[in-house]
Amino acid sequence: MKSQGRTFRKIVFAVGSVLSFAYVMPFVLVFLNAFKPKFDILENPLSWPKQLDWTNFQQAMEKMNFFRSLTNSVIITVISVSALIVFSSMLAFYLARTKTKFSKVTFLILVASMIVPFQALMIPFMSIFAQFVSLNNRAALVFFYIGFGVALSTFLYHGFISKIPMDLDEAAAMDGANDLTIFWKIMFPMLRPVTATVAIVNALWIWNDFLLPRLVLTQETQTLPLSTYLFYGQYSTEYGQAMAGLLLAVLPIIVFYLILQRQFISGISTGAVK
Repeated sequence: MKSQGRTFRKIVFAVGSVLSFAYVMPFVLVFLNAFKPKFDILENPLSWPKQLDWTNFQQAMEKMNFFRSLTNSVIITVISVSALIVFSSMLAFYLARTKTKFSKVTFLILVASMIVPFQALMIPFMSIFAQFVSLNNRAALVFFYIGFGVALSTFLYHGFISKIPMDLDEAAAMDGANDLTIFWKIMFPMLRPVTATVAIVNALWIWNDFLLPRLVLTQETQTLPLSTYLFYGQYSTEYGQAMAGLLLAVLPIIVFYLILQRQFISGISTGAVK
């Protein structure tokens, strides 16, 4: 039995190593080629750069208008994630603490909506909303992100809140606290791990999203993922600048994840399973 267990662990380790290599390799290639001129990339994209050339980064920042795109991405991501945290946590608190058929049906509808991909709704969604909302602005994009992200965020919060005993609510109510006071003063501070999870999951999605901003935003309000598309022309592609632009685009969200990774792991393990 012990030999079988060791063999199984070795197989798992080998498979995990192969998968890890396959996952990390594209990031390594992007990093290496960001410091090489176009000719060296075409000659051998797997080689190490002969010297650290920062020209690609300078040209990429100028071409993609980096600081304007970064500002747009930060504004859209921060407002969308903050709104999702506030609305989803309050909705999850209501659904978890209200034991009625309405709350159960509402929660099931939210969970079921996560199954439908955005690509299936894209054409009718845009054609309908274009008649009522001016799509060429960041506010419309934030509104769409809140609508598409509230289901998953509420699901994570609901699983976490369901584990918290209702005795805390009842004790606070006996002391004269209303529902808003119970939520903001007692419940919400206890939701820190799952809040970090919700923040990271939605920030990664919103920051890296390409399709929805492509449909909504103009060039003046474009985000970082949209600006990296400028390096791919009809007849030629600036590979070095594109790699540098990709690094510049993903670096802020990677730093954000590293700051909250411990809370993220704790929240995803306790909030997603009821």
